[in-house]
Amino acid sequence: MWGLVPLFWPLLKPAGAGEILAHRMAWSLVVVAVALLCVRRWAWAKELLRQPRRLGLVAVAASVITMNWGIYIWAVNSGHVVEASLGYFINPLVTIAIGVLLLGERLRPVQWVAVGVGLAAVLVLAFGYGRPPWISLCLAFTFAAYGLVKKKVNLGGLESLAAETAVQFLPAVVYLVWLGTRGDLVFGTEGAGHAALLAATGVVTAAPLVCFGAAAIRVPLSTLGLLQYLAPVFQFLLGILYFHEAMPAERWAGFALVWLALALLTFDAFRFARRRAAAYRAPAAGAAPSGLRRRTEPVPTHPAPRPPSRTP
Repeated sequence: MWGLVPLFWPLLKPAGAGEILAHRMAWSLVVVAVALLCVRRWAWAKELLRQPRRLGLVAVAASVITMNWGIYIWAVNSGHVVEASLGYFINPLVTIAIGVLLLGERLRPVQWVAVGVGLAAVLVLAFGYGRPPWISLCLAFTFAAYGLVKKKVNLGGLESLAAETAVQFLPAVVYLVWLGTRGDLVFGTEGAGHAALLAATGVVTAAPLVCFGAAAIRVPLSTLGLLQYLAPVFQFLLGILYFHEAMPAERWAGFALVWLALALLTFDAFRFARRRAAAYRAPAAGAAPSGLRRRTEPVPTHPAPRPPSRTP
């Protein structure tokens, strides 16, 4: 669904990107509220209202994802589908950079190489486009920042979307009313079918997120990570094959470097996961696999009620 969504936004013309975004914000709350009524999950809301810091983080998340949605809708309807897909290809690299710069995380050597290759890709693409790929960079940085804030908020997928769209709802409605007073509101002027499509932006937003939340608890994380590459792959193919966007040699070279960086990250993630799994499977008395240290505890000199544990 995420990969095919570029086919949906052009159907909403002649509505502009701003009006489409406002409808997406408003109707998403309606869809999520109906879903919460069906599953009867409201207890989290009272707890959230009693925590001002988390409320502030929800507002930040809502602001960042609003920018992400707006840029993406504008990019697709302005003929920049390929550049938009690039943003989600380089998003893992930006997420890693944020982890290093803001969270003090340490990278393994292969991850450093991947980040370097990603930086080289951005430079090559800047040369190919004649400017920095700002659409891609804005999408990548806003979505990475959104992920960081969501990590801090620590709410479930449906609950988090409900809280964020609740923050977005009033500004969206105010903007739509303002458009109506100016005579620029398209909703209702292009027939019932077009109005239904604008209202369906809520379903287009919520349905993939609900499916993603359901998959996250059923599918191994490594598989889930690989599946997330499918969305920008589909978007890239749509940009080339359906929207017939130009791809000169410089852009192919830049994309090839991005894909190389992602291949390095995927290889490193699988290798690290296998080594960590081997460490947990190793017997307590055995040697830890190379590169992974086992924490040991001193042998007690007197009897104890329970033997000390040995944790890898």
